[in-house]
This record gives sequence, C-alpha cells and structure tokens, in this order.
Amino acid sequence: MGSDTVLNLILQAGFVVKIVLSILLFFSIFSWAIIFYKFRFLSKLESESEEFQRAFTKSKDRNALYQSTKRMTISPLVNLFRAAYEENAPVLRDDLKRNLKRIEALEAARLEKYLTFLATTGSTTPFIGLFGTVWGIMNSFRGIGRAGSASLAVVAPGIAESLIATAAGLAAAIPAVVAYNYYLSRVRKNIMAMEDFSQELIDSFIRNHGETKTGSL
Repeated sequence: MGSDTVLNLILQAGFVVKIVLSILLFFSIFSWAIIFYKFRFLSKLESESEEFQRAFTKSKDRNALYQSTKRMTISPLVNLFRAAYEENAPVLRDDLKRNLKRIEALEAARLEKYLTFLATTGSTTPFIGLFGTVWGIMNSFRGIGRAGSASLAVVAPGIAESLIATAAGLAAAIPAVVAYNYYLSRVRKNIMAMEDFSQELIDSFIRNHGETKTGSL
C-alpha cells in the first residue's frame, strides 16, 4: 500500500478515527522529543559524572575540586559533593547523611523526569488505536447494511481505514516502550552510583573534617 493510499485513507476516515489518530500523533511526537532529550541529557550527565569521579579520586585539595565543579551543571555526583562541602564543619554524620539523602531524592526525581510519559504512551496508545479500529469496523458494518452488500469492494476501504488506527497505536507504543526500558536501566545505574558515592563522601568528609562530640561514627 503506497503512502498516497494511506494518506487518502486517513483523509477519508471518519471524525472519531481522525480524533484517535490526532491523539496518537500527539503521543508519538512528544515521545520522540523525550527520547532525543533524554539521550542527550543522560549522555552529558554520565560524561560529567565520570570526569568528576576521576577528579575526586585524584584530588587532594577539596577546595580546588569544589571550584572546578562550577562548570559541571548536571552531574548528581557533583551536586552531592557540593552539598557535603558546603556543610558547616565539624558536622554530625547523621545530619550529613540526611542532607545527602535529600539531595539523592531530588536528583533521582530529575533523572526519572519524563519517563512516566513514555510509560503512559507505551501502555495506552495500543488501546487508543484499538478503539479507533473498533469504531472504524462498526462504521464498516453500518456501510454494509446501507449498501445491502458484503462484497470486498464495500468492506475493504472501511476495514483498511480502521486498521490504520491500530498501526498508529503500535507505531507510537513500540518506540516508547523500548526507550522507557532503556532509559530506566540507565537511570537505575546512575541512582546506584549516586548512592555508592554518597556513602563514600560521608566517610571521606567525616574523616577529613571531623564530627561533633554528640555525633556517632
């Protein structure tokens, strides 16, 4: 079936099917926008985190390291380090841990941002497409009743029109599901790295700056 034929079927579709296709187009466009955005965002974030992790391991001067992080804008590890550095020393381990946990939660939410839309797209668009298909088939049967004939010439256009909705639903859902699973895996890896670094940071900070007497090591 040529693209001109598909376009003609869409243009000749009923009002409800066109609304369904418009909704699916909306989901598809925003899903692809999120897919490209998350790829660039996570790639830059992971690059910054790797660079900072190397600098943190080698650095003996935490003040110089802190100054160097000002050009790093999205790494969650950098934000954790800044939060610990900006604490007033000496500090309670529990207070520092509580503060870093708060930063972890904020960073995790930032990492997971927009993934919900991909999950929603993957789970709902096939059913939206199916609704358009069912509606189109109902119209086809009404057309058969009006024509008093069930010949292929009468049935085929309506069936083809309705199946476009199913195809559109799957076209929107499949990339969204694949991208959601892929990005969720990357997000979880970054969250785990963040949790590991947070503990390393607490130990390093307490060791270097000390803790108030009321704190417990």
